[in-house]
Amino acid sequence: MGGPSGISSAGAPPGQALPAWRSVLAVVAHPDDETFGLGAVIDAMTSAGAAVHLLCFTRGEASTINECGADLLAARAEELRQASAELGVATVTLLDYPDGVLAAIPPHLLEEHVTTMTVRHGIDGLLVFDDTGVTRHRDHQAATAAAVGAAREAGLPVLGWTLPAAVASALKAETGASFAGRQACEMDIRVQVSRAKQRRAALMHATQISPAAVLWRRLQLQGDREHLRWIWPVASHPVTPEYPRPGRCEYP
Repeated sequence: MGGPSGISSAGAPPGQALPAWRSVLAVVAHPDDETFGLGAVIDAMTSAGAAVHLLCFTRGEASTINECGADLLAARAEELRQASAELGVATVTLLDYPDGVLAAIPPHLLEEHVTTMTVRHGIDGLLVFDDTGVTRHRDHQAATAAAVGAAREAGLPVLGWTLPAAVASALKAETGASFAGRQACEMDIRVQVSRAKQRRAALMHATQISPAAVLWRRLQLQGDREHLRWIWPVASHPVTPEYPRPGRCEYP
């Protein structure tokens, strides 16, 4: 259980292990966020024996991508179910908030759903997108804000998935998309992951994936590493050579 003080498992140095939570709540905005973004981390957690529960606020019906010409409202719900099963997710809760305008929903309404899930499943900690939204999508930011708001009230830690600044910059230059990354001194955990299940789960999001999808390029740039930071509470780890100021950057 617990937050930053317990992130390292036995034998693993600080910053090289995920928290040993028994029950995890992953909170996302859209179907495919759980896979394209959090997939490898969820797989690592479930493979270690954690029960990962997923809360998704929208059905992703406003996506401008539709590789199959499908009815997105129905198709993306089924894709979420299949991909989550591949990743070993214990339960999936899919809500009906409108896609694309999640930031316009009163925050307390979104937080109530998170609170309900934390109580129902005895959650030890929450997994979310970084508060930048990673792609700066306002739905991503709203989902994370709701998770953080509920977690603060419950006294639960929140771990945010993020990208190294170099990876975000490369993707932005190549695609024009607004990827947001973090410097090493802003990150708290770097873990080695397997991409096999994440890749299989990604293919189950058939309406959203193609051979030219940005996801494949991002995974190529990242290799077998994922990076995370404590969003709540702020981490306070020992200084290490790779992360000289975890959670804090000093500028001249």
